[in-house]
Amino acid sequence: CRLQFLYKPKMASLYAPSSNAVFAATQTRKTLKLCPLLQLERRRPIQGSAPQGGSTPTVRQSHSSPCPRRTSSCIRTAATASESAAEGDNPDVASTFVLGALFAGWYAANIAFNLYNKQVLKAFPYPVTVTEAQFLVGSALSVLMWISGIMKPPRITMKTLRSVLPLAVVHTLGNLLTNMSLGAVAVSFTHTIKAGEPFFSVFLSALFLGDKPSPAVLLTLLPVVGGVAVASMTEASFNWYGFLSAMGSNLTFQSRNVLSKKLMLRKDEGGLDNIGLFCCITMVSGLLLLPPCLLMEGWKMTPATLTQLGVADPAQLLCWAVMSGLCFHAYQQMSYMILQRVSPVTHSIGNCVKRVVVIASSVLFFKNPISMQNALGTAIALAGVFAYGQVKRKAGMKKGKSAKASE
Repeated sequence: CRLQFLYKPKMASLYAPSSNAVFAATQTRKTLKLCPLLQLERRRPIQGSAPQGGSTPTVRQSHSSPCPRRTSSCIRTAATASESAAEGDNPDVASTFVLGALFAGWYAANIAFNLYNKQVLKAFPYPVTVTEAQFLVGSALSVLMWISGIMKPPRITMKTLRSVLPLAVVHTLGNLLTNMSLGAVAVSFTHTIKAGEPFFSVFLSALFLGDKPSPAVLLTLLPVVGGVAVASMTEASFNWYGFLSAMGSNLTFQSRNVLSKKLMLRKDEGGLDNIGLFCCITMVSGLLLLPPCLLMEGWKMTPATLTQLGVADPAQLLCWAVMSGLCFHAYQQMSYMILQRVSPVTHSIGNCVKRVVVIASSVLFFKNPISMQNALGTAIALAGVFAYGQVKRKAGMKKGKSAKASE
């Protein structure tokens, strides 16, 4: 088999392999790479024979002049390109490591937030003040990152603010209701109820976005609803205040997701990236919650109030509150960073696993009594959430294939 490569001015034309082909072989450490020898004069092909028995071929030129220097340059360039292509086929280890570190940090920060937050709410049962403190800590962190240059400050316009404001309202309500539930019932029970988020997601998407759920999606909601019901009936710390607060947080957080699809702007229209959006929402939420905080609970972080509550170590309580705010901002920001790197379905599955880890950690840390029926209900609900994520993933893959086929 022979190859014919002809040189034209300013470019070399590569033809498909034919019966009179000639090629040179350059041996590397991993593979045998092929490179054309280009005849630069008289547009005549170089004649030779293909290698036999795995040996390097001998090239015979059709004229007596030595092979031009550009030939060796061509060989080196082609070999380098082949090696680069081979290296590009390997998985990006650095990106995988960064993604794994983000998931680990997301889980660790969320566990720490729930443990610190529960201890603060047990000693200081004022969820509005605690939520406002978390927003203030997050706002201070955002400003610090902008000033230090770690993050580029976003460009805020009135159009951007009009889009951010509704998201900040539901974000404020969602976090406030979550803290109200965490203060009233066990951490494990709050997160079991919050596993019912897919139900509200499907309901609100159908109501406001016109997305009709498939039968498979509806089928996965049955174990979610059933598992939450079983866990609620057998929960030792159950009360309606904590249950309804957690359900309300599900409704508001999923409303935020639906609103973000309807209201968010593209970057060329003044939109923000995910992290910039979260920082802006946090700051606006802090401003929105400040008046209700002062009106409903007043300024409770006073020595008299702490003494009345029986707080033995105010400094430790303050430390817990600050750590709660830091972990609150850290886990939410890492969640947005992960969302920039993976699909929403992968993120939701990771969130399901995170909920399992948080529930297990809280049970071990606080030593909450948990019955077999309660554990079974929690497991059924989480299994339903996982199945929901898998069904959505397959539906997304099928939709992508259909879109490619239509093109």
